[in-house]
Formats: sequence, structure tokens, C-alpha cells
Amino acid sequence: MSDTTTFVHEDPWRIFRIMAEFVDSFQTMSQVGPAVTIFGSARTKPNDRYYQAAMAIAKGLAHHNLAVVTGGGPGIMEAANKGAAGVGGKSVGLNIELPHEQSGNRFANLPIHFHYFFARKVCFVKYSLGFIYMPGGFGTLDELFEVLTLVQTQRIPQFPLILFGSEYWKGLLAWMKTRLEKDKLISPGDLELVKVTDDADEVIAIIRDYERRVGHPGTLPKAFM
Repeated sequence: MSDTTTFVHEDPWRIFRIMAEFVDSFQTMSQVGPAVTIFGSARTKPNDRYYQAAMAIAKGLAHHNLAVVTGGGPGIMEAANKGAAGVGGKSVGLNIELPHEQSGNRFANLPIHFHYFFARKVCFVKYSLGFIYMPGGFGTLDELFEVLTLVQTQRIPQFPLILFGSEYWKGLLAWMKTRLEKDKLISPGDLELVKVTDDADEVIAIIRDYERRVGHPGTLPKAFM
């Protein structure tokens, strides 16, 4: 049997693996409580200012009984998990095995392992009431635009989307304004869906204000119905 034929015939069985991954992760994440996801580069070193900022933000969130969710790997993810775990908070790592840089960090006290990227991405969005984007690469940008699209299209509530590091994000935001907004490829006000800051305390204040005012959605967001 050719590789192509084998692949097609295995598809129905692959569905069970996908189902199992959703069931296991949903069962665990549904018990975590209010959570915030922190995204950022796996390549950031411990002496980097953004690593230190991610730790500080995670500590602040954990002090207010908010679980901290990351991709479970090194760099910014490690920093956030370390910050939350260091003060006794819930430190969730949604890890996925990759050929290169991704391996689970030891600071996630609630690790969940994924084979499928799409299942992992659903868990980031389904169980968080805010999203923080530290400087990162393709993966961070992928998560930013995924969540931004869901908010823009009203498939999920208008959760806080916080870009940390104005120097890092300013080029992308300028391009979005001069190309996407100017050419009317997005709607007026769409860029206001994100908040840019360099202040860790402001990040925590934004998340806490949203939690007090709105909290978790009263009904299941359209994206998950």
C-alpha cells in the first residue's frame, strides 16, 4: 500500500487521537479557574529584560489568584511559569514537542502535552480571560493574529490583548496602520483592540479591571459552540 493510501485510510483512526487530546486537555483546564495566557519567544534568555518582565507579570497575576498559562517551553514561557510557580500560583504549560527548541520547562506545575497544534491553540483561547504578548517570533505572531481575528469577528469576547514592549511592536503596528487601516482592509477601530505597554503593573491592572467588570463569559463563546 502506498504512503498516500495509508495516510488516507488512517484518517478515521486519527480522529480518535484528536478527540482524546481535546477530552484530556478540556477536563484538566476546566478545573484551573480564571487564567491568563502569556505568549513570547522560546529563545529569550534569563538575563533579558523581557524574561524578567514576564516573571514579574506572572507573579502579579498569581498573587491575584489568576492562573498563568504558557506554551510550556523555554524562554518567555519558562519565565512566566517560573514567576507564577515561585509564589505558589497555578502555572500551566501547554507543551508541544517540536524537532528543535521546544522542550517542557520544569516550572509548569500543571503540564499538559499536545501532539496537535490546533488542539493546543483551542485551549489557549477557550480558558483564558486575557492575553499578553511579549516579544516573539512566528509562533507569537500566529497566536496574536488568531486571537485578534476571533475578537474582531466577535467569535469570542473582547478580552484584553496586551502587547508588551512598545519598541518591539511599534514597527508592526505602524505597518498595520499605514497599510491595513489606510487601505481599508480592516475596520476603523480594529487597531484599538490591542493595548501597548512597557509597564508590568499596568498589564496586571488591565487584566484585573476586566476580570472585575466582565469576568468569564456567561455563555459559551460562538467560536466553541
